[in-house]
Amino acid sequence: MSTAVAIQRASTPTALTHSVFDYMNELYNKIACRAFSIFENNGHEHGHDLENWLTAESEFLTPVPVELTETDTELSVRAEVPGFTEKELEIVLEPSRIYITGKSEKKTEAKKKKTVYSEISQNEIFRSFGLPAEIDADKAKALLNNGVLEITMLKAQPAKKVPVMAKAA
Repeated sequence: MSTAVAIQRASTPTALTHSVFDYMNELYNKIACRAFSIFENNGHEHGHDLENWLTAESEFLTPVPVELTETDTELSVRAEVPGFTEKELEIVLEPSRIYITGKSEKKTEAKKKKTVYSEISQNEIFRSFGLPAEIDADKAKALLNNGVLEITMLKAQPAKKVPVMAKAA
């Protein structure tokens, strides 16, 4: 069953919505702190900055495979986001860029006699990429079906040339 996913439009072509900007800063800080912790745990050994960063990033983010297709009139994105509901996903569109974020938290608890077993798992995604053509964000649609997010965006109409006529005095 397909479920519609809400899409946010950025207010200007180069501005993100405030919440996505805050999310990106928070995520960057978490990854930077963890990468530094890995650096410290490895005995302050230099030369592994990128490796430490990528290891830290993989602890916080789940990869999101995407497929971008283009026709004469529209762009389509298919993203694999298993385990997420439409309420846990956020899509922000700019005329030439897309941001897909999501955060889900699952809790399980089992009580047996006096022992309590509790497990919390958290899954987080972030994907951003440029689009090959400008789109009309107001006409975009997103559907979530069995863990696959499908976003359809109509291309923006090209600006029309207006001929300039000389007027005789």
